[in-house]
Amino acid sequence: MLAFALILAFGIGLSLGLLGSGGSIVTLPVLVYVAGVPVPAAVGMSLAIVGATSAAGAWWKQRQGLVHWRAATLFGATGIVGALVGAQFTPLLSPAALMLLFAALMAVVAARMLARRGDEAVEPLPDCRPVRCGLAGFAVGVLTGFLGVGGGFLIVPAMILFARLPMATAVGTSLVVIAANSLAGVAGHLRHGAFDANLALAFLAAALLGMAGGVALGQRLSTGMLRRVFGWFVLLVAGFVLAKNWREFAPGASSDRP
Repeated sequence: MLAFALILAFGIGLSLGLLGSGGSIVTLPVLVYVAGVPVPAAVGMSLAIVGATSAAGAWWKQRQGLVHWRAATLFGATGIVGALVGAQFTPLLSPAALMLLFAALMAVVAARMLARRGDEAVEPLPDCRPVRCGLAGFAVGVLTGFLGVGGGFLIVPAMILFARLPMATAVGTSLVVIAANSLAGVAGHLRHGAFDANLALAFLAAALLGMAGGVALGQRLSTGMLRRVFGWFVLLVAGFVLAKNWREFAPGASSDRP
């Protein structure tokens, strides 16, 4: 199962490199259901893996001139605060409730990917105003810290709509913000306990290999096709997570517990 989990980690890095989003949202289910990591530890581990992978991707994108640093600073600074706030709410929910909420978010993300709302059609006129971009960054940061997701599936469209960045620049800039938000979330979760560093490093190595491949292929493949394929994949994972955890809240479930 570990070998399969590492293959999926490679796919997570590949998606981050290609789209600046998507892969991070399946990191938590992979850690929980494939690698067998307990949910509380998996949230912090997910943030560490996604954060470090995104930092490497941001460095590669910067070398290509695809990072808008004003947008990255505004989204990142407010996102860090949001991630620290969101991390404090994770222990308030049971593992089953947390995973159900995660499944609902995955379904929303999948629907958005499949809907193809045409973010690429927004005319790129970079204009990241402090209040507008700051509030958007804070909201994404809260979700990052709370659920252990990088938030790229929200950051990329937010940067296109609120900062008016071109798609390619939004992808590169989102990796800077994902890295900052995720690493801040790790800091918030460490107070609740450590995680398996060796397993995290193995996942990170596989994800970095995927990231390198994603960055190399990013200008050769259709992002539209990749969004649709990954959208269906995320939807399937959401259904699996829902099926695994729904019985905890089904009528009569509580009577089965000691």
